[in-house]
Amino acid sequence: MNQLESLRVKELTALLAKILPESSLVNLDSTHLRRLEITIRTHLGQSQAEICAAVGCSKDTARYWMAIAQTEKASSWQEHSVGRPKTVNDQYLKRLKELVTSNPKNYGYAFERWTARWLSQHLAEELGIEISPRHVNRLLKQMGLSTRKQQQSKERQKPTNPRGGIAIEDLHPADLSQLKNSPWWLQNKA
Repeated sequence: MNQLESLRVKELTALLAKILPESSLVNLDSTHLRRLEITIRTHLGQSQAEICAAVGCSKDTARYWMAIAQTEKASSWQEHSVGRPKTVNDQYLKRLKELVTSNPKNYGYAFERWTARWLSQHLAEELGIEISPRHVNRLLKQMGLSTRKQQQSKERQKPTNPRGGIAIEDLHPADLSQLKNSPWWLQNKA
């Protein structure tokens, strides 16, 4: 190993010591591992084409992380999240649950039941997080909640007898057989 390579190895070792805390290699996903490999290969002096071939990434990915590796932001390879940024947080979910279980009139609205559209708009104004009404419904479903009216139980759906007495629906099937043979039934049947 010549002096130039020895100097490069020392620089890379110092860089890795700065970039990699001891616990950071545990549970490292493939995307972050690829970013780290591009950073290391950049400091070893490999070209973009060599990095793309070795790592199996696109030219754009290699170019981006090579540029990051050559700046002082080289330690930020792990800070950039993977995928689309998450906008909904615990505060949003907690507030969504509070709102959907309360009356919108308490917040100055004229209607009595929330819709996903109104929840989305209200939370966008309140928390500054904009998501679609469809996603609001998805979140509510995950929490076991809904903006729809809950159907009443069968007991509540029974029609009430306008005379205040017992309706035929209220009788047990065994009682109906006795009713057919009662003198009252026979008198009213004629």
